[in-house]
Amino acid sequence: MKKFAVLGVFATMIVAMFGSWALVSRSAAQNPPPPLPKQAKLYNTAKQKLLDGKQVFSFTQSKADPAAYCETAKHYDFTWFEMQHSTLEFRDVEAMIAACPHVAATPMIRLPDAQEWHIQHSTDIGALGVIIPTVDDVARAREGATWARFPPVGRRSSGSGQAPQIWGVQGVNYRQTINDNMLVVIMIETPTGVANAYDIASVPGVDVVIIGNNDLASFSGYPQSSPEYQAMVTKIHDDTLRAGKIFGQANAMYATGHPLSKDAKFFQNGPSNDGYTPPGRGGGRGGRGPNPNAPPPGEDEK
Repeated sequence: MKKFAVLGVFATMIVAMFGSWALVSRSAAQNPPPPLPKQAKLYNTAKQKLLDGKQVFSFTQSKADPAAYCETAKHYDFTWFEMQHSTLEFRDVEAMIAACPHVAATPMIRLPDAQEWHIQHSTDIGALGVIIPTVDDVARAREGATWARFPPVGRRSSGSGQAPQIWGVQGVNYRQTINDNMLVVIMIETPTGVANAYDIASVPGVDVVIIGNNDLASFSGYPQSSPEYQAMVTKIHDDTLRAGKIFGQANAMYATGHPLSKDAKFFQNGPSNDGYTPPGRGGGRGGRGPNPNAPPPGEDEK
């Protein structure tokens, strides 16, 4: 009898629990939780496009010319301020960013290295991205990512500069939003970098890994048309995507017509957004010209 009594108690409990679950389910269906708030669009429009799965293209600014910069920057996704292979100084780039601070092209700087002071200068004058060349190992990639963002994710220190005045407008808190808007691009340009590609791409804070096409050919000794070169490109592509990062190539000739073009998102130069043609260059998207994807002078394939 005791055994049946215990079974009866368990049965009663199960029925009660099922009834409560049914009531909760009906209540949840009648009163669903409020939808999660939509994340605000980034003011780094080039990064937003990348996150949306789109390709982005730059023009290269190598001279201190605010008027020419402001005109050309109306038509591209981002500006590639060239400080590795030019005589541009930070004060030159600072003046150009200040001349038209909210022009269409997101300001980004290719630096000669990953030194703290170079990256802090870049971010303080208003750059929303840094491009670190010739990355062979995790240490250099980590340096690039570390100095580009504020704590707790990085070690960028607070300092004076025009960046908060440019981007902290219309109620935007620059300090609280810049880490999300910063874009850290790593360039792999040597066989050593190829060998370490997965570890480099896996560094927290690295957003994009691109191939420095001409230097990779130069350092490896393989022409870009060779199977050996293409095997290196494929390895970088595979390792970058496996690490969950965005893949790109410096030479925009690979934006279309290449087996990896569908996954390649970030390019130096290439077509404009509206068919605009910079002086001395080919046409843009839908524009006319001999080669809309031509690299800047001196960076064509040797």
